Amino acid sequence: MPTIEDIKKLRDETGVSPVQIKKALEESGGDVQKAKELMNVWGLAKAGKKAGNETTQGVIDFYVHPSAKTGVLLDIRCETDFVAKSPDFKNLAHEICLQIAALNPENVEALLGQPWMKSDAKTIKNLVEETISKVGENIEVKRFTRYEI
Repeated sequence: MPTIEDIKKLRDETGVSPVQIKKALEESGGDVQKAKELMNVWGLAKAGKKAGNETTQGVIDFYVHPSAKTGVLLDIRCETDFVAKSPDFKNLAHEICLQIAALNPENVEALLGQPWMKSDAKTIKNLVEETISKVGENIEVKRFTRYEI
């Protein structure tokens, strides 16, 4: 039987609903790590289902490196303005801007395939898929521009 503490801890770490966390803990026999893996698999399945949904909302995010010699403009889309204003979506946009500024991908496809600079275990595509599973909407990196002096 999952404990309330385990559910709270996983909720804080993942942002997944308590009902899904409880289900994952039950299926994993109370093993927190296995529950996380299960939720990841379920999240990826959810991301796959959302892939066809139209992304008509979103944000234009930016990042300027403290040296003021590198800057990034990012067009990232989602399905609703509610998600576009959410902390999870805004954090994803910021992380992608940092990635573009640091590693200078050639295009969106190259960006999505890059290992995330904060964890080689994840790609940018994985990061987007995790956010899709958290917010429940399709997310699409439309385009970006990197400027450098």
